Amino acid sequence: MTTAAIIVAAGRGTRAGGEVPKQWRQIAGNSVAAHTVQAFQAHPEVSQIILVIHPDDHGFADPIAGVTLVHGGATRDASVHAGLQALTADAPDHVLIHDVARPLVSDRVIHDVIDALQRSQGAAPALRVTDALWRGEDGKVAGTQDREGLFRAQTPQGFRFADILAAHNAHPGNAADDVEVARAAGLNVAIVDGDEQNLKITTPGDFARAERLLLQRQHKNKESQMDIRVGSGYDVHAFEDGDHVMLCGVRIPHDRKLKGHSDADVGMHALTDAIYGALADGDIGQHFPPSDPQWKGAASDIFLRHAVKLASERGYRISNIDVTLICERPKIGPHALAMREALSDIMGLAVDRISVKATTSERLGFTGRSEGIASMATATLIGA
Repeated sequence: MTTAAIIVAAGRGTRAGGEVPKQWRQIAGNSVAAHTVQAFQAHPEVSQIILVIHPDDHGFADPIAGVTLVHGGATRDASVHAGLQALTADAPDHVLIHDVARPLVSDRVIHDVIDALQRSQGAAPALRVTDALWRGEDGKVAGTQDREGLFRAQTPQGFRFADILAAHNAHPGNAADDVEVARAAGLNVAIVDGDEQNLKITTPGDFARAERLLLQRQHKNKESQMDIRVGSGYDVHAFEDGDHVMLCGVRIPHDRKLKGHSDADVGMHALTDAIYGALADGDIGQHFPPSDPQWKGAASDIFLRHAVKLASERGYRISNIDVTLICERPKIGPHALAMREALSDIMGLAVDRISVKATTSERLGFTGRSEGIASMATATLIGA
């Protein structure tokens, strides 16, 4: 089954104010009409889009890609009829008719209308009226109105194409919407759940609300599309004779040192491997083989800088890192801030995104016997 969408954008929108018709005003980085078109272009069940415009509006509409432009008429139903006529050469099974001033229509609403057309000649979203209703006269309450069975109509209003085309051909004009046209022709129209955010921009205050909701949606979409990667690293070095240890870039006086091909900075090695791991690109040993004499005694910041640079080149930024040092001695707490600051300088990462902490193994195992130091690290990378 094929589904086309007709977006009615030929009106002048005078109640909304502004120097141009409301559908061409800019909100959230694009015109109202462009946002509305994008909502239907993003839906996999919609294969064709007709944008019905005023003949004077080509300057606004021409930059919108992926739509067929059709000139509308003097009334809304005349514009819809023009859009329907434009589809007759390659008629779809179903057609959705939507007001351009509803840029926040959701995928769910579009899908529900299309789905309902499997069982009904027409379908439209609506919200049940829940507020009390009054009748007014001369600025005063003149009475009440029973709200039972009342709904607030929305668009898109969907129909089987041949049925709604025949209904419009037979209608005398000036209908409030396409459901009225359909019912005049005897078509049944199902009600599907509408959406409070599917607002119609009508007054100046509606622009601010619509923009706020569009920006929130864009932010959520960006977050959901983020490429977030987490890597972990682990390293161990034994003690040997010496007078200091290098941990996370800081020289700490100690009665022993760590044994290794480089400076044996166990914290920085674990962190470097965490970044390589997030990139799915091996470990330090693959990038800097210990069999290569040029790395003998090398400062471990060389390895860490390489991992950070590699992440940047591949389009990632490091969000935060966490390093845990496991040892009985030396005491890490007094040096933790200096370690965070050293890693900050090396990585170009804010100190408040760097965690360095320590724990003991309760005198169990090789670290408990003070035979060496182990380190674990985690790094979170986010696609730029």
